[in-house]
Amino acid sequence: MGNHFEKGQHALLNEGEENEMEIFGYQTHGCRKALCLAGSIFSFGILPLVFYWKPAWHVWANCVPCSLQEADVVLLRTTDEFQTYSRKNVMWIYLSALNSAIGFTPDHPLITDEECLINRAIRKPELKVRYIKVQKMRYVWNNLEGQFQKIGSLEDWLSSAKIHLKFGSGLTREEQEIRRLICGPNIIDVEITPIWKLLIKEVLNPFYIFQLFSVCLWFSEDYKEYAFAIIIMSTISIALTVYDLRVQSVKLYRLVEAHNRITIPVCARKAGVEELESRFLVPGDLLVLTGNKVQMPCDAILLDGSCVVNEGMLTGESIPVTKTPLPEMDSSVPWKTQSEADYKRHILFCGTEVIQAKGASSRTVRAVVLQTGFNTAKGDLVRSILYPKPMNFKLYRDAIRFLLCLVGTATIGLIYTLCVYVLSGEDLGEVVKKALDVITIAVPPALPAALTTGIIYAQRRLKKRGIYCISPQRINVCGQLNLVCFDKTGTLTREGLDLWGAMPCDKNGFQEVHSFASGRALPWGPLCAAMASCHSLILLDETIQGDPLDLKMFEASNWEMAISEDNFHIKGVPAHAMVVKPSKTASQVPVEGIAILHQFPFSSALQRMTVIVQEMGGGRLVFMKGAPEKVASFCQPETVPANFVSELQIYTTQGFRVIALAYKKLEMDHHTAALMRDKVEADLIFLGLLILENRLKEETKPVLEELISARIRTVMITGDNLQTAITVARNSGMVSEGQKVILIEASESTGSSSASISWKLVEEMKPIAYGNQDNYINIREEVFDNSREESYHFALSGKSFQVISQHFSSLLPKILINGTIFARMSPGQKSSLVEEFQKLEEGRAALVTSFCMFKYMALYSMIQYVGVLLLYWETNSLSNYQFLFQDLAITTLIGATMNLNGAYPKLVPFRPVGQLISPPLLLSVIFNILLSLAMQIVGFILVQRQPWYNKETHSACTVYNKSISNITMPPTAPENAGSNDDFRSFENTTIWFLGTINCIIVALIFSKGKPFRQPTYKNYIFVLVLIVQLAVCLFLLFADIPDLYRRLDLLCTPVLWRGCIVIMLSCNFIVSLFVEEAIIENRALWMMIKRYFGYQSKSQYRIWHRALANDPTWPPLDQMSPSDLPECGRDVSYSNPVFESNEEEL
Repeated sequence: MGNHFEKGQHALLNEGEENEMEIFGYQTHGCRKALCLAGSIFSFGILPLVFYWKPAWHVWANCVPCSLQEADVVLLRTTDEFQTYSRKNVMWIYLSALNSAIGFTPDHPLITDEECLINRAIRKPELKVRYIKVQKMRYVWNNLEGQFQKIGSLEDWLSSAKIHLKFGSGLTREEQEIRRLICGPNIIDVEITPIWKLLIKEVLNPFYIFQLFSVCLWFSEDYKEYAFAIIIMSTISIALTVYDLRVQSVKLYRLVEAHNRITIPVCARKAGVEELESRFLVPGDLLVLTGNKVQMPCDAILLDGSCVVNEGMLTGESIPVTKTPLPEMDSSVPWKTQSEADYKRHILFCGTEVIQAKGASSRTVRAVVLQTGFNTAKGDLVRSILYPKPMNFKLYRDAIRFLLCLVGTATIGLIYTLCVYVLSGEDLGEVVKKALDVITIAVPPALPAALTTGIIYAQRRLKKRGIYCISPQRINVCGQLNLVCFDKTGTLTREGLDLWGAMPCDKNGFQEVHSFASGRALPWGPLCAAMASCHSLILLDETIQGDPLDLKMFEASNWEMAISEDNFHIKGVPAHAMVVKPSKTASQVPVEGIAILHQFPFSSALQRMTVIVQEMGGGRLVFMKGAPEKVASFCQPETVPANFVSELQIYTTQGFRVIALAYKKLEMDHHTAALMRDKVEADLIFLGLLILENRLKEETKPVLEELISARIRTVMITGDNLQTAITVARNSGMVSEGQKVILIEASESTGSSSASISWKLVEEMKPIAYGNQDNYINIREEVFDNSREESYHFALSGKSFQVISQHFSSLLPKILINGTIFARMSPGQKSSLVEEFQKLEEGRAALVTSFCMFKYMALYSMIQYVGVLLLYWETNSLSNYQFLFQDLAITTLIGATMNLNGAYPKLVPFRPVGQLISPPLLLSVIFNILLSLAMQIVGFILVQRQPWYNKETHSACTVYNKSISNITMPPTAPENAGSNDDFRSFENTTIWFLGTINCIIVALIFSKGKPFRQPTYKNYIFVLVLIVQLAVCLFLLFADIPDLYRRLDLLCTPVLWRGCIVIMLSCNFIVSLFVEEAIIENRALWMMIKRYFGYQSKSQYRIWHRALANDPTWPPLDQMSPSDLPECGRDVSYSNPVFESNEEEL
């Protein structure tokens, strides 16, 4: 099909999202459908099978293109590199069923409002809705905009004011019924797939269809033994796969079934609160959350009250998260973007558990349903399991190409076979069988199974080390890794934080550091009060739970936590409020306790949290804690000590984690819930610093050293302070001694000045004046020698990364080539950075194993293919037992044991080849094929020129032996029942021995050891198998056992000729081994060839690397570049000797 479509026939579904797809409109054509039906019957089911494999062909054959408005069938195509097609029928929802229930008519007021997608989807006057279902998601046809749009969630354009206004009182019964019918039920339906369905889907795999064809052919030729062996192996493989899929299906069903059986209070307009099954929830429903331990059956926006939620199901971390209500702002800005804070702090996600729900004053906790079913966070997680993203790896694409080459080779052999046997006057049936035999020989049916064994063994080795892989095919991808991104806290450093000390400050500046190791309690003051109350800890089952940092800080204050009772009466403090009180071991405190009235929870994007508290018997206070630079920016400048930067740097350069605290007094006449955050956090008084120790893990430095020595680049992406990150990078070895760190600072445009970017060399432990509060870094002032002998690492903050992405996009790839330290990164920025690295960059043992096995299986099939074609020249072939010996006793055992090599214990500074279609691998395969071809042709011709050669002779042993030259062979020797004179010939015997032993030789040569796998001799089972196989073949070659020879359809040859066979095989082994070791595996030779021919890698990394390599102006130190300067777009770069990509290496 072409790429030109009429207007309205083609559109984008989920535009800009990860699951973006193209959608094409088609209409079923009666005549075409009838022709396809006839084709299915006359092709004996082959045509439907092809349509099953190729959905696009099914649509193109049965339908004609039309506009999406008129389509009854749509064809979907993913916009990623895989271009995967799928076919969907257009269906209808009829609202006529609501006529009798609610008097629903085209003039009903519920559908006259054109703002809502639901209303725009209803076709009038028929009162029906067109929709399609794609990957469990429902898409309705928007009649106004003429496109399919996702349904099942509130519109993103809604402002917070509209959400409160339209949904704050709940939906009417009529609205609920309409939404329920159009949006569908709020269920995450994962069916337990029936075994027969799994079985059919697995059996219809093209691989098994080819095996079925091969088995049928072998049965027709009475090659029953190997056919049964393949049937048994395939049955076991299918059974294991079906069992595994069935177990996964059951587990997933059990994981989500409870979601569909939750009952929750719902407030309906005019009808009040009633209990409703979760499957009846619709977007816009108003939930009433009462009590604790509530499982969320949908995504909901919190409107009133606050909740503490366990989001472990989504994040894997069971740290309680505080959710705050969506503020009702008088603005038309969409609610997700109305503030700089993360909008997710207002969302209660499906599948999470509400641990505590607290209403503001006497009001209930209310939330409006945002998304239902598979639109929810949990639904999206389940969909990612049901529909995993396809894996793009060159090995598998190249494998398909290589198999197509084998098919092409088989086609040539098929034509050759037809010509030879037709000209010799053979029976037509036999000619067809022989021709089809060539296909099963050239394309080995056991190839996919042999490749799979390597992955299975690799998975088992990983499992023994406590590493689990849910997608085994991705193990091979690990062999091509060249960059690893690390978080800092809990990854490079230890999980827990130890409170090292506190540095209070007053009008005179910083005071003496208070060490918590001394055991002395912190003296009473605002700093102590902040430590006791500025946190998001909760009391659950008499246990304090929350963020580890908050826990350490609160424990150091020596205060206790409690919930106020019903008899707790203090003006402005609600009942059941969180109260902190001094313990008996705390220092003398003039207050009875502090009640926490309101929280503005910590956000990675905001880098701070704030609480409003009230002292018992005192006034109200505001406390803030967070990143020092961020907290200082909210404080009155005169309260921030003059030596703030230098003092902060003393600790961050030692790798300490530092947070700052601030406070202010608040007037009592304000209602805390009504206060806006920007007003609460203004004009604070700086209190001091808390210093926490975050030590490196013992294994961090050795792991990083091994990765760097293997030329696998390491990058740190953290939300912590930039100077702390630089120090950890130096201490861990990510930045080696003598290597420089260049700080990149980018500033947003302000007023008349455009955005700018500056480059400064970081100096270790040298104080500077108080300057930019985003980064407190020592800058080397002297002129820097821009020498290529030195290595550089770029360090930048999340803010700078954001500015560079927006205003200096041409510089971004150049910075990423040397970017090593990224600090103060928000979760969204972390995701964006990783995506940028993936654009720039492109299980070593498992990967090499796959290549070895692929090469061996290809050689085995070609050795057998060449031998059979040579014998076809004499209208002869290998017998069933000869095939069986090669296929089962040799190849099957080798395929099962060759993959047992473990990984080499040390990573080497280069990666294995990532492409099957690469010069070294192709040369290896082609050379060995030609070598085998030459050897078999020489043997075929030489045996016919021997003086004892005679087509009618059944043995040459007695004829050629001089000592018994007077004995002659009887012309009609009785034959055993197991013999077959059609196959027995000297050519057959010679070719069989040469091919069989050559398969063993090739297995030994192709079984790679170092540097990626353990040496071959350590694979004891494989070596034992080869020794036994070789011993058996040599025994058969030199043994004079007539019954055994008859069974294998072999002829006895003179000892001298057997010696010639051994000499030919020895020469083959020596030449093949020499070429493999001296040429194929010689990296230095291939690099020299590449340089000689001027080969240059086409990877994005190498393109930028070459473009920047010789630019003397890079990096532009001690410069500031505005975004509108033309030089920012020049293709300049800098070479980092620390990381040399292996894109060009083999």
